[in-house]
Amino acid sequence: MAAVAKILADAKVNIVAVLGSTAGEHGSVQVVVDNITKAKKALSSAQFAYAVGTLEQAELPNKPGALAEYAAKLAKKGINIDAAYGSVPKGAKKSVLFFSTSSKAGD
Repeated sequence: MAAVAKILADAKVNIVAVLGSTAGEHGSVQVVVDNITKAKKALSSAQFAYAVGTLEQAELPNKPGALAEYAAKLAKKGINIDAAYGSVPKGAKKSVLFFSTSSKAGD
C-alpha cells in the first residue's frame, strides 16, 4: 500500500478512499482517486498491474439502520451490492459509502 500511495502522491493524485487486504504473503489495494487518467499513467509507468472499475458513491445519514434502508432500496430494484466500503468521521451527520453493483440473476 505504501508504494501505491507514494506513486500516486508523486503524480499529484489524491486518494479519496482506500481498501487494502492481504491473503498470506500477497496483498491488494483498491483506491478511489480524483484523477483516473493521471493515476493510470503513474501506475503504468511504475509497472504496477491495475484494473479499472466503476464505483457508485452515496451519502447516508449517520444513524442506525441507514445502510439497511439503503441496501433494501437497491435490492427492491434488483441491484446487488458486490463490494462496499465506507466511513463516517466522528461526530459527522453523514457517512460516505462507495460500492460496486450488479443486477440480480434473471433481471
